[in-house]
Amino acid sequence: MSSPTQRWQDVSDDNSRLAALQALDILDSPREPAFDRISDLIRLVFDVDIGLVTLIDAHRQWYKASVGMTNTEQDLDSAFCRFTLEAGDTVIVNDATEDARFADHEKVVGAPYIRFYAGTPIFTSKGLMVGTICAVDTKKRTFGPREMEILRHLAALVMQGLELRQEAITDVLTGASSRRSFKEEAKKHISLSNRNNAPLSCISLDIDHFKQINDTYGHAAGDQVLTGVVKAFKETLRQSDIVGRLGGEEFAVLLPQTEEATAMDVAEKLRQVVKQLRFPHSRPPISVTSSFGVASLVPGDDIEALIARSDAALYNAKRSGRDRVHLAPKPDEEPKVNRRRVLKAGQIIFNDGRSTYDCTIRSLWDDGAEATLALTTVLPDHFDLRIKGSTEQYHCKLLKRSVGAVEMVYLDTPEN
Repeated sequence: MSSPTQRWQDVSDDNSRLAALQALDILDSPREPAFDRISDLIRLVFDVDIGLVTLIDAHRQWYKASVGMTNTEQDLDSAFCRFTLEAGDTVIVNDATEDARFADHEKVVGAPYIRFYAGTPIFTSKGLMVGTICAVDTKKRTFGPREMEILRHLAALVMQGLELRQEAITDVLTGASSRRSFKEEAKKHISLSNRNNAPLSCISLDIDHFKQINDTYGHAAGDQVLTGVVKAFKETLRQSDIVGRLGGEEFAVLLPQTEEATAMDVAEKLRQVVKQLRFPHSRPPISVTSSFGVASLVPGDDIEALIARSDAALYNAKRSGRDRVHLAPKPDEEPKVNRRRVLKAGQIIFNDGRSTYDCTIRSLWDDGAEATLALTTVLPDHFDLRIKGSTEQYHCKLLKRSVGAVEMVYLDTPEN
């Protein structure tokens, strides 16, 4: 295990671990009941304040499920689970105030005043660590062999849930394609569209104020709404169109051989279909609306980029008042040639090498990259990108900055 003062740097160079995490297609997905139950069980079984199910990429610990915490992720530099990742084994901290690694941690000296931590790895069947489950408390306590074994069993259940999630082709509740299945089918259609220079469009949508439905009528009624919406969509759409449930109340519809104007008409038709639905078994009867975003395929798009643009249009629709359809504008930048989705550890370097920030590289193309990191606002217009686990280093110019992500273009060939 590293010394208390050692900065997190090279332990996440294992790109095999990140490749396994990428294959799960789980990062930044919506909450799911199966994993929420595990975090609840952690809290209940061990009588602690906080239960977490987390995934770890190259620069952060992201919470797939949590109880007792309001944030959704933690910079890996300051995460307790950094040490669990380093150790590759269960780490127990009985009293954080007496542990040199954590005594001055902001969440120990300040709210929520953590005192106890127990974290154990989530391993794939090939022994690659993709995350942790954690029991955290604001009281000092001990954790014996029995408790450690229970924690490991819960971690194994999480991995089993992730693997089952991988295998699912159809969403059990609604009958829509699962998130993974939808994306796999979409990749085939995008490849075909690019080969034949044929149009293709994507619609992103979600049900407006869905949480209020669950809170007012209960989750069973919410499930009835989700099932009814998908059923109505399938009755309205062509057989060649694909409806996917990407999570919670979020759906996407892939429209092969469909141009932008037609896709807008389809989305408007679906909006009206949703608005006309009634669920009479609830008192009072439930009626719902949905918001829609539409994007059409442009050169350089993969399924992630296409969904990202339709999602952006969806959020514009929601910000504009909901129950409406918005169109995503065409991207104004040059196509990203040979763009490919990756999950690699990287490091951004500037200020003559005196400033370094770990990042997770999410996309690479011939002359650029997209990366996520904790603080995008600190980056200058020019910096170096090092791809860990390789000899590649590029001098870059910042192209685009958003919350938690940046895009860059290479200004030179790799420095080896």
